[in-house]
Amino acid sequence: MDLFEKTGKIALGSRLRFMASNITEEAAKIYELYGADFSPKWFPVFFVLSEGGSKTITEIAEEIGHSQPSVTKIIKEMTTAGLVKDNQQSNDKRRNIAILTEKGKELSENIKIQCIDVDHAIDEMIDEATHNLWEALAEWEHLFEQKSLLSRVREQKKARESKNVKIVDYNPKYQSAFKALNEEWISTYFEMEDADYKALDNPDEYILNKGGKILVALYNEEPLGVCALIKMDDPGYDFELAKMAVSPKAQGKNIGWLLGQAIISKAKESGASKIYLESNTILKPAINLYYKLGFQKVSGRSTPYQRCNIQMELNVKN
Repeated sequence: MDLFEKTGKIALGSRLRFMASNITEEAAKIYELYGADFSPKWFPVFFVLSEGGSKTITEIAEEIGHSQPSVTKIIKEMTTAGLVKDNQQSNDKRRNIAILTEKGKELSENIKIQCIDVDHAIDEMIDEATHNLWEALAEWEHLFEQKSLLSRVREQKKARESKNVKIVDYNPKYQSAFKALNEEWISTYFEMEDADYKALDNPDEYILNKGGKILVALYNEEPLGVCALIKMDDPGYDFELAKMAVSPKAQGKNIGWLLGQAIISKAKESGASKIYLESNTILKPAINLYYKLGFQKVSGRSTPYQRCNIQMELNVKN
């Protein structure tokens, strides 16, 4: 079809639906060919009942991967056609079961003969084709189970957009962004504290002049992320990773990950052995990022921040 040649792979779903529609139309004609008054959409439910005897709606839905309302509707249609008996009481009075009628069982035997011819016809098409569609479908189903198409597209989007992210050293012209980005997330979840104002109002005095580092993430030259290394006077740690902030409008662009990697590299270049950080578990994306960067939870240290309820460390010598 010319349309799919023009659209390419982005129309995969549409192409599969088009093929499924054609196959369904063909299937209806095949049932007519064998004298079966049968709708193709009934087949999964009919097959399960013909193979397994009586089943509850829930059992059928789980086995064929359909919703319970969908199965219920099909059962009602098949009951009207005289193929299924519904509302048969099970030992558990709260559950109703469905079972094939004598007419349904007779049709099942006839369909088995039909299936032999259909199998041979499909095998013939597979032999004529370059690729085995049946095996390919099984492989693709497995791939979807491993990772959804949405997840794969999200990763590609993040990878593409992250190419427009540039990590640069702090410059006084970024002071307002350094403060605004941090104020934004702190004020959203907590309250600004004295220690925040010290670092954000005077980054040169409080961070840089004491041997610390500040990095800025530019997305299309706009500062949308920041992160700092604060030099620590502590026998156990060289730096504290602090004041990491990413603008909400930059979420999904991998900026947090890129900043984290870059700031850790700065710590290594400075000869650091361990980095420390403080956060709050309400900030789940941030905590997940820290774990992804290699930080591990520690406890027992005093903190100037009321909002801190988790402390973490990273051994950068590993």
